[in-house]
Amino acid sequence: MIRLLLADDEDLIREALATLLELEPDLVVVAQAGDGERAVALAAEHAPDLVVLDLEMPVFDGVEAARRILSRRQVPVVLLTRHARPGVLRRALASGVRGFVPKTTPADRLARILRDVHAGGRYVDSEIAATALTEDACPLTERELEVLRLVREGLSAGAIADAAHLAPGTVRNYLSSAMAKLAAPTRVEAARIAWEEGWI
Repeated sequence: MIRLLLADDEDLIREALATLLELEPDLVVVAQAGDGERAVALAAEHAPDLVVLDLEMPVFDGVEAARRILSRRQVPVVLLTRHARPGVLRRALASGVRGFVPKTTPADRLARILRDVHAGGRYVDSEIAATALTEDACPLTERELEVLRLVREGLSAGAIADAAHLAPGTVRNYLSSAMAKLAAPTRVEAARIAWEEGWI
């Protein structure tokens, strides 16, 4: 049996998916989570054979949850998404995710993908992959991306400085640089653009 952890903040979708996957003779759902933080905790508690994460969840998104899970234990991780932004694919693959699947995928096909990933394979939806290959590279540095992630969380410049262990002036410089590169009038707009591109 392949023991699965499922995480999705939409209860109806998560429970329906669990029911459909458990119709397969070799799949069993051992734990379910409604947010990324809980998914990380349950992955440590249950040690599943494979983790299936929704991309957009509260607390930690799927990429961050995957990164935290994989930092503790190597386990195949598959991301499910409704909005497949190509930049997110790059982040996901860099974090060690082995599958990137649209939520429109039929359940029987998803079951086959999960088996393949569990056996050591990878799966990336062809349309998402094609778009990612033609997408422009992110112009922002890692530090600029870091401060924009914190802007998305609603932190002030002072709080960003504390969280990132930077001087307030350095934070302002990173924000100004990111705004200039993205032609954004405000830091909030710069963070929005970076998020929509899938860079953060």
